[in-house]
Amino acid sequence: MVRINGEEYQYENRQLTAILDELKYDRTRIAVEINEEIVPKVCYDATVLRDGDIVEVVSFVGGG
Repeated sequence: MVRINGEEYQYENRQLTAILDELKYDRTRIAVEINEEIVPKVCYDATVLRDGDIVEVVSFVGGG
């Protein structure tokens, strides 16, 4: 199991970019943290989630 923003998913051994796309995140407007470490955007393709990973995805919202 992988926990993403507090919810559990069966996404272990899957690439981070595939998961973000499946969950419909706009990768240009988010930051991702896995196990309390920020993942640089250039590493999204090479990052594979493992059982027990805790992922936080933060979306940037514009406003004024």
